[in-house]
Amino acid sequence: MNGRDLVRSVKMVGSVRGMRTVRSAWRRQRADARALSPRGPERARVPGLLAGAEPGPGGGVVRFARSELCIRVSAGGAVFWAWDGAEPLPSYALPGPAPEPDPRALLEPDKDGGWQVVSERLTVVVSRHGAVELRTPGGVVLRRELPPRWWEPVAGGSARWVQRSELPADARFFGLGGRGAGPRLRDGSYALWNTDPGGRFGPGDDPLYLTMPVQVVVSDVGTHLVFHDNTWAGRVTLSEGQEGAGSGHDRPGMCEVRMDGGPLRCWALAGTPARVLQGWTALTGAPALPPSWALGPQHARWGFGSEREVRRVVAGYRERRLPLSVLHLDIDHYDGHRVFTVDRERFPGLAGLAKELREEDGVRLVSIVDPAVRAEPGNAVFDAGSAVGSAGAFVRDARGRAVRGEVWPGECVYPDFTDPQVREWWGGLYEERLAQGFSGVWHDMNEPVSFTAFGESTLPRSARHCLEGLGGDHREAHNVYGLAMARAGYEGLRRLRPDERPFLFSRSGWAGMQRYGGTWSGDVESGWPGLRASLALVLGLGLCGVPYSGPDVGGFDGSPSPELYLRWFQLGAFLPLFRTHSAMDAGRREPWEFGPEVLQHARAALEERERLRPYFVTLAQLARLTGAPYVRPLWWGAPGDRALRDCEDAFLLGDALLVAPVLQRGTDRRAVRLPRGRWYDTATGEVHEGPGQVLVDAPLSRVPVLARAGAVIPVRGADGGLELEVWAPAPGRTGGGLVVRDAGDGWEEAEVERYTSRLSGGQVVVERDGGDGEVTCPVRVRGV
Repeated sequence: MNGRDLVRSVKMVGSVRGMRTVRSAWRRQRADARALSPRGPERARVPGLLAGAEPGPGGGVVRFARSELCIRVSAGGAVFWAWDGAEPLPSYALPGPAPEPDPRALLEPDKDGGWQVVSERLTVVVSRHGAVELRTPGGVVLRRELPPRWWEPVAGGSARWVQRSELPADARFFGLGGRGAGPRLRDGSYALWNTDPGGRFGPGDDPLYLTMPVQVVVSDVGTHLVFHDNTWAGRVTLSEGQEGAGSGHDRPGMCEVRMDGGPLRCWALAGTPARVLQGWTALTGAPALPPSWALGPQHARWGFGSEREVRRVVAGYRERRLPLSVLHLDIDHYDGHRVFTVDRERFPGLAGLAKELREEDGVRLVSIVDPAVRAEPGNAVFDAGSAVGSAGAFVRDARGRAVRGEVWPGECVYPDFTDPQVREWWGGLYEERLAQGFSGVWHDMNEPVSFTAFGESTLPRSARHCLEGLGGDHREAHNVYGLAMARAGYEGLRRLRPDERPFLFSRSGWAGMQRYGGTWSGDVESGWPGLRASLALVLGLGLCGVPYSGPDVGGFDGSPSPELYLRWFQLGAFLPLFRTHSAMDAGRREPWEFGPEVLQHARAALEERERLRPYFVTLAQLARLTGAPYVRPLWWGAPGDRALRDCEDAFLLGDALLVAPVLQRGTDRRAVRLPRGRWYDTATGEVHEGPGQVLVDAPLSRVPVLARAGAVIPVRGADGGLELEVWAPAPGRTGGGLVVRDAGDGWEEAEVERYTSRLSGGQVVVERDGGDGEVTCPVRVRGV
């Protein structure tokens, strides 16, 4: 035990609880020492020499002296390969069933003595020693997987393995879930183990709450995504290449994936970024569509403390004419921090409060939900969970006893969300939240967290889980715990309110998280580095298929300066989840707490967010239909532009807008890297031509936002109705845009309207594709 760790733990949770975390840490260590034997002697193994092949649907099996490789191309273009008999299912990433194989993809001999599978978008070439190359249809190598290596325990058990890959020298890496350092991932090692960093984090902290083995690689020869479908703890080490390194030869980029156990199986997709993300969501599931009200401004705080304070905050927004859609209640509204309870002294009429706020102010309440259940007879959730099935609902140790940890309510047990019966029981508990008037939920502490004075702040790795009836321990279940909890909550809300789209976002998750909702930054530090990390997280998660996310505006743990708060607020106004939030002992986050100038500029940001609400509704629908994130890196439409690949301080909001947030103190003018084409400064109307870099004004009152020439953007008009904002196309060019109207918060099928814009006789003409081309809403032309 490290004395500094103990002091930090005591300071974080109080001296009494701090001492209990010492006991919790020792208990976890003893459980693992008893149940997890040292690995002992191991045998190293590589595939060996090629021994034969057997064609099959979409590919076939290639056999080596000591292993075999299965290759299968799906009808949608995704390539699956796996060693030693691993299959696509079961998988927490895939909703099932497995994609149908492409009958046109055939396994055939390669000219170099190996085998290959040729498909429409990728050619897979297998060497005589087990290397796997992914090539473009033109034969250019996107990625070369070297022969893997396994270390198998002599006494039996899961083998750990390593897979090394070579990439083009100009390749840039993105993804791996939520990373504070990014969105471009530099040389370094990135852990695959969902982790609570302990109250605050910045760009240098890794890992964080939501890791996933999903890499997006961009190079001159194309964009591809590789997913190692393995939930065990692991580590990805990246090294960018160098062109012309050493005697004029390129040094390739390198990627090394190490896993502590589990199958070695991979999926790969290639094409344009839009096609890659479309294929990824076709494989892992379409993103859940948030209700339209969840696209408005949201406010949260750990420590509202009472109904009176909630009313005061909402009245503050109302009296200052500040839009507000949602207010979140943290764990302090619970009775003794116990999940699915209410402190009746401080919140005596919660359901009535929720109804009042919704009817009078249009503000909905959202509730936090933690997984840890107070282990106390008489606690209704604990008693009910203990009676689920034959063994109860909670994670157990190797001796069959419920695993206990220390969380906010005290000593707690943890539902085993990898058990379908437990998910169904837990989902039914959300009926209590709905009865209290809540319109949605946010999941917290679900990495899962157990406070410990030293070591890992989670469950023992030896803890036993159902894992859909297959059985296993926490080493395999840890990374999907939050994902499985999100599934339980989402499916429960769907059963309870079948006519409404659930609103759920979760701090932890894994590949496929988008099926059940979104996520947020977690406890990002209140500093300029935290502001930069906020943007990195949203961009990285979007490229991993989770389009709805956002940070704690202002940071979680401290008191931002007025300038920092405002710049964070302005960034948040252009991100999918726009929510202020802070810790109980941190500074306030209401805009009026930072003085009249900040209030004035924050009001402008809120009003612009509300004006763009129809655009966010459209982006949400398009994310569900196509997998394209709302927030995209600048290289999204031009991955071959190396300058754009290296740009990390600006982003595209859909196809139409380029947002250049201010991420440094004292900035009133900043450089902006532009993709190809004409761009208009939306505040001044100034015209800029890309590609290239321009200097634009960034006064404290706003951040630079540029509109693509020809864009057709749905916005809220002065009368509250839908209006089309059209930016004039460049001479000789056309433009356009997509619009999906807000059809409410049910399950109506989205109708995508397509518009084109063009210049005719010096005038901008806008037409709707299909029918007679008539536009049935007001059009406002800008940039003429």
